[in-house]
Amino acid sequence: MIDLRSDTVTRPSAAMLSAMMAAETGDDVYGDDPTVNALEAKAAALSGKEAALFLPTGTQANLVALLCHCQRGEEYIVGQLAHNYKYEAGGAAVLGSIQPQPILAAKDGTLPLDVVEQFIKPDDFHFAMTRLLSLENTHNGKVLPLAYLQEAWAFTRSHKLALHVDGARIFNAAVALGVTLRDLTQYCDTLTICLSKGLGTPVGSLLCGSKDYIERAKRWRKMTGGAMRQSGILAAAGLYALEHNVTRLQDDHDNAAWLAAQLKAAGVQVSSQNTNMVFVRLPAHQAEPLKAWMRGKGIVLHTGAVTRLVTHLDVDRPALEKVVAEWKAFLASQPD
Repeated sequence: MIDLRSDTVTRPSAAMLSAMMAAETGDDVYGDDPTVNALEAKAAALSGKEAALFLPTGTQANLVALLCHCQRGEEYIVGQLAHNYKYEAGGAAVLGSIQPQPILAAKDGTLPLDVVEQFIKPDDFHFAMTRLLSLENTHNGKVLPLAYLQEAWAFTRSHKLALHVDGARIFNAAVALGVTLRDLTQYCDTLTICLSKGLGTPVGSLLCGSKDYIERAKRWRKMTGGAMRQSGILAAAGLYALEHNVTRLQDDHDNAAWLAAQLKAAGVQVSSQNTNMVFVRLPAHQAEPLKAWMRGKGIVLHTGAVTRLVTHLDVDRPALEKVVAEWKAFLASQPD
């Protein structure tokens, strides 16, 4: 199957599986798993933070991040369409009694700081105390500009807020800008890194921050059920990904750009393409027929008024050539 629904559908390569099978393990709850320790040390070094913590999922990593930054009845400012507001089942509010204050992102994926400032609550017992600004990089494939990150960092310092980055695809941002991870993460207090998207591991995310922050995070990870035992088997995949699958993200970006150009040339309305994501607009009457047509040809899409196509390491250029050919065939089969 050619699956363009998300880069979460990637499967571990033979080399990654081999690294997992050979992993040295211990009990990570006791801090005794050498492979987990090595992964966390590498993530801390790459991000320029003092420490890192390995968690099973990105959703849990973001939840633990928020639980560490905010107490019950406090607030974080976040994008209206951000993953840790819209797509994580309201965990911060339900499990942490943390109030989200969503605002609309600008077209480039940034949260306008003048708008953020309007929603910072005064120190008044009528309001939830604003503690955190949460950004997402990339956001719908869009890379937050370095200049904006620097401005957001200075802004949060002056307003006594912490700054967290949901960096599910932050390596895509680094590769797109041609910079190191540390060049981006110097402008945040904490960040998450998802290993199971473009980096291609079967499971796992990292939370990075100061030593004290990560010590608090260990307690919340345990409380939320994320402390694992011989998890070096999983951490080995993360180490392999960080060593072998970062620079190759450029292939995904190039493939997405090629796919967008080919679909546009075929008459498809391409609304945007950024990093490894292509967004197209479909006439309402085409969405379900296109999905069924493609499924019959071994191609899996989520279709709707706005359809997202995500390139990744399991979809090469010949596979995308087939996607384009079948899309053209579908369009040719439609009545005028």
